[in-house]
Amino acid sequence: MSEAVVVGAGPNGLACAATLARRGVGVTVIEAAAEIGGGARTSELTLPGLLHDDCSAVHSMAVGSPALNELGLDRHGLEWAWPEVDLSHPLDGGASVAMLRSIEMTAAGLGDRAGAAWKRLFGPSSAAFEALCEDILRPIAHLPRHPLALTGFGLRAAAPATLLARALRTPEARALFGGVAAHAFSPLARPFSSSVGMALIGSCHRYGWPVARGGSGAIADALAAVIVESGGRIETGREVRALDELPAADAVVLDLAPAGVAEVAGGRLPARVARAYRRYRHGPGAFKLDLAVEGGVPWIDDASPRAGTVHAIGSFEEVVAAERDVNRGRMPERPFVLVGQQYLADPARSRDGVHPVWAYAHLPSGYPGDASEALLDQVERFAPGLRERIVARHSRSTAELAAYNSNYVGGDIVTGANTPLQTLVRPRLAADPYATGIPGVYICSAATPPGAGAHGMCGYNAARSVLRHL
Repeated sequence: MSEAVVVGAGPNGLACAATLARRGVGVTVIEAAAEIGGGARTSELTLPGLLHDDCSAVHSMAVGSPALNELGLDRHGLEWAWPEVDLSHPLDGGASVAMLRSIEMTAAGLGDRAGAAWKRLFGPSSAAFEALCEDILRPIAHLPRHPLALTGFGLRAAAPATLLARALRTPEARALFGGVAAHAFSPLARPFSSSVGMALIGSCHRYGWPVARGGSGAIADALAAVIVESGGRIETGREVRALDELPAADAVVLDLAPAGVAEVAGGRLPARVARAYRRYRHGPGAFKLDLAVEGGVPWIDDASPRAGTVHAIGSFEEVVAAERDVNRGRMPERPFVLVGQQYLADPARSRDGVHPVWAYAHLPSGYPGDASEALLDQVERFAPGLRERIVARHSRSTAELAAYNSNYVGGDIVTGANTPLQTLVRPRLAADPYATGIPGVYICSAATPPGAGAHGMCGYNAARSVLRHL
């Protein structure tokens, strides 16, 4: 039997290990933290009984992930739950726009002109999204399985979000698109800044934006169950500082950021690869704030009280300004704030009328301050009186996020800047981006294609490279 060691038990490390174990490889997973999950953990961060996702929370790309679906995680307790409204984007004055799984209902809410434009822009890729996933969730250096659908998607994804937004006709529709595009943590005037928005909108209109029942930790737990069921082992509380510390194996896979791979591999890494990994760029940071809120957030618009995700930012122009500032290292006056109300789809996360509210703000990389009040100011623009309902809170600064997960350099929770080059090619230019140049040693973190999310595809793709090697 071939043997593999996977370092890191985030969703990608676990997906890699589960894929290998299911194919008869003897797998050992080694995790530095006391518990598995990485960005897919769930904890009682504010009050006993209230379940907060530590990082990744809404799983629009995971629900249709070939990696997770192939592993049959439903047999191990993974269950998806959907809110009534997938996403709302409140505006000043009490209005809002919403994105729903139904593209027809979404378009109807935008009005005739903007709704027709929304369907023209996002309808084709949404209708073909299941097939598109076979291409966009793989490295760019492959023969497309659906070239026509991929071409249509790619032409829009390559555009700056500021350019694509012009086709949407109304300020409300542009704001809705801008908030989704901002998930890339990229300046919206930059080429390829539409790519993440295109993918997330396509996934919403195909699958919705669900949460994992019981918390994102359920994804990690189900992956771990597959590993153990297939004869694999998982060790926690063991930090790996060098490859020489690992047991003998036919393959080693590192769920680490490129700089972490360079540190662990040391002089064994080819010089050209070491240079590429050290040049790898990280993006802006995040500030995380979890709240225990009596009665929930008092939104004044109609959609947000029913929405699993809320973008608290305002107009498209405000989104553009905020993302430009954080990418230039400046703290925005009004940062982009994303609010998660997972309990609407999964009520068991709440207790006695007190609800767990999950939120983060985009900040400059390594921002040293406490952004709690700036974040709350943004939410209170659209939900006055929120502070009076907060009964407990828990925050994580950019430095604390990096301490929580070493891949989050400077608080970069997506493990890499979405520059035009790194959107297409990451972590380096190579026929096999998961290969490190050391025979039998691979990288599978979110710094590899297709990037961030609890979809497990980085690990799944790396496992396929390992299997070819074996």
